[in-house]
Amino acid sequence: MKAHDQMYIGGAWRPALGQDTIAVVNPADEQLIGHVPAGTAEDIDAAVQAARAAFPGWAATPPAERAARLSALSDALAARKDELAETITAELGAPLPLSQTVHAGLPVLVAASYAELAASYAFEERIGTSTVLLEPVGVVGAITPWNYPLHQIVAKVAPALAAGCTVVLKPAEDTPLTAQLFAEATESAGLPPGVFNLVTGLGPVAGQALAAHEGVDLVSFTGSTAVGRQIGATAGGAIKRVALELGGKSANVILPGAD
Repeated sequence: MKAHDQMYIGGAWRPALGQDTIAVVNPADEQLIGHVPAGTAEDIDAAVQAARAAFPGWAATPPAERAARLSALSDALAARKDELAETITAELGAPLPLSQTVHAGLPVLVAASYAELAASYAFEERIGTSTVLLEPVGVVGAITPWNYPLHQIVAKVAPALAAGCTVVLKPAEDTPLTAQLFAEATESAGLPPGVFNLVTGLGPVAGQALAAHEGVDLVSFTGSTAVGRQIGATAGGAIKRVALELGGKSANVILPGAD
């Protein structure tokens, strides 16, 4: 059993401010495989403060250097591909070959693609007599689902980092161990302290606190329509940007030989 009793905030692993934990269960055999801290609103606040402090420096970092960090992140994920695949299989219940090729393999390519984009993207463009300058929005609150536990993290975090934003991630409580490994990969990639932060926790507590925090400039959420509606209302009241991917369903075909 894996016991991850800390969160990644401000470039350091630190204990949660509360005492509650979340049990992580393998859905294939219903065995307990680990536990992580159940983050509180205070943990979210600490992570957002760290992201805000890191934002000016990261936003001012040349795109080529941001691209180099993303390339290093892709390499770090590739180096831990087997461990990631085994962890995803354990907490998601997916067959190991699928975890190796899709769940752990695809995110490596996605991170690399955003590294290439960061290096080549025209953040400044001259149009007629005007100069159009694209600037990072600020601190991004990313709330990810359980069904693609690594890919959804990379799909939100990598473009945000490429644009010069800093990130606070609240992963699904069903698959938090993968998020812990991702945080370790950002350390290996040499991201500056506070550029990426991880708080594990329950949606109604940590997720709601992240969506409502005044220090978050954009909330990116993938999940149910009902929760997305709540997040949209919360963020809209604060006039912050929202990106919602809601209500996706994956069909299941149960064959006669199923256990």
